[in-house]
Amino acid sequence: MGTISLKYKELPADSKKYGEGFSFQSLSKQDFESFNSGMLGLGNLSIDGKYINALAVFLDLKGFTDFCNQVDSHLVIPEFLKNYTDWIFKEIADGFKEGKYDDHVKIWGSLPFYVKFLGDGLLFLWDTDNCGGTNGIRNIAGKLLFVTESYVKNFLPHIQKFISKPPSLLRCGIARGQIISIGNGEDFVGSCINMAARLQKISMLTYSISRRGFDLSQSKEHHLHDTLILKKVSIRGVGDDEIIYVKKIEFDNLPNEEKAFFRD
Repeated sequence: MGTISLKYKELPADSKKYGEGFSFQSLSKQDFESFNSGMLGLGNLSIDGKYINALAVFLDLKGFTDFCNQVDSHLVIPEFLKNYTDWIFKEIADGFKEGKYDDHVKIWGSLPFYVKFLGDGLLFLWDTDNCGGTNGIRNIAGKLLFVTESYVKNFLPHIQKFISKPPSLLRCGIARGQIISIGNGEDFVGSCINMAARLQKISMLTYSISRRGFDLSQSKEHHLHDTLILKKVSIRGVGDDEIIYVKKIEFDNLPNEEKAFFRD
């Protein structure tokens, strides 16, 4: 539950204590007592968490804050988000579609089992036990690379016909690890989620993958092998020598002062 709807009523204050003309907002006892952790909609938080082997993906729109600060943004943001979210879900779904069989759609690996909207970002979680092994996990990363590129090549030229100054880039951070369910499984926590969120903010890059559990040296035929390079970098709240994959072409185009944050 995101929105908290409480009915307020204005009542006069005690004039002997506060003087004449003062008043307070008030709530019914029922509404007041309803303000508790149950509003989070997570269920019973005392339930033991369930471990899931996951691939965390954080997709973030570069420049979304500036986009929201334009004149009469309330008329623009809903239209943009409707188009963007429709597009990105279709883009991801189509990327995993192998074909049809009778009334079923055959899927490469699996689709995400969880998604969360975070203002200017989307968190997707994949269960790596359902992804078809190591190759399937690499394929997810590869398809997400195409999504970030398709945003610039396809979605941006389309949305610019209707909306001024939309976010210019779609950034992606990817990390593997174990996550833990919270409450009745309505939310999840885990270091890989934090890592994915950090990775999408690194420098001026649009695509980064944590090296943990992700080895491209064994898949030289995969298109990611020739697209990505390994770098060491300091990541706030994580570590000073984190090894990550980044797009070679993007790294090569970084200004020298930005390249200085990375090490071989």
